[in-house]
Amino acid sequence: MKGIILAGGAGSRLYPLTLVASKQLQPVYDKPMIYHPLTTLIEGGIREICLVSTPHDLPRFRQLLGDGSRMGISIEYREQAKPEGIAQAFLIAESFIGNDAVALILGDNIFHGADFASAFGHFERGATIFGYQVLDPERYGVVEFDGSGKAVSIEEKPATPKSNHAVPGLYIHDNDVVAIAKNLKPSARGELEITAVNMEYLTRGTLRVEKLHRGMAWLDAGTSTSLHEASAYVQTIEKRTGIKVGCPEEAAYRRGFLSISQFEEIANAMPRCEYRSYLQCVIEQVGRAS
Repeated sequence: MKGIILAGGAGSRLYPLTLVASKQLQPVYDKPMIYHPLTTLIEGGIREICLVSTPHDLPRFRQLLGDGSRMGISIEYREQAKPEGIAQAFLIAESFIGNDAVALILGDNIFHGADFASAFGHFERGATIFGYQVLDPERYGVVEFDGSGKAVSIEEKPATPKSNHAVPGLYIHDNDVVAIAKNLKPSARGELEITAVNMEYLTRGTLRVEKLHRGMAWLDAGTSTSLHEASAYVQTIEKRTGIKVGCPEEAAYRRGFLSISQFEEIANAMPRCEYRSYLQCVIEQVGRAS
């Protein structure tokens, strides 16, 4: 399975911060926002990743992440000249996807306490999306379930939601998704809607919806308020546990993408900072445990 991170858009909800840097390069407490979706894909075992962003922002992402080799992965880059919907990412990354299944994650979505390795690793066909209970479902795509817990509909930002389960920005699709995206017509707001893609799979009877458990957190850091809340959440967890949230280097090591010597080399190449100190603490813990 391959992974796509969609990190485009105008970032208008974060103006004027996005005059300085892309939304997905804004800090979430102690690291760039993009580290979080990247870590989610790495933790799930995905090593081939395509990052889709604007022509203006791509050089900054390349400067930050390079080709991914220092984390034991590969990262390709594709331009989204104009934001025309989430499903547009499948068309932009068509040559990257090839004949594989693909997991698409939005660059401003932060997950903590969720393990997607099973969902990625056991995926065979159709599509898998997730449901997360929220207080304000009208802000999101909402999935409706019947009495047996089976998904029966998905609506994008409904005025009267039929459930409290929002669909987070992480979607898994088989290779049919490219053809489905090609046949989509733009919505009233001129976008290729991801909800329309998922509804096609629902119509085919091949859509699976997994409800995320109550102990995990899903944060959408797309507004100034939610960005601040996400930073406060990450700071609280890190200060309480001593474990960093959204650390792709550590995730790559623990997933086996990096050896301990490679992990140590990465840490030593960083300037003296709290981030380097944390990686070195992880290395020391590994040494004591071996």
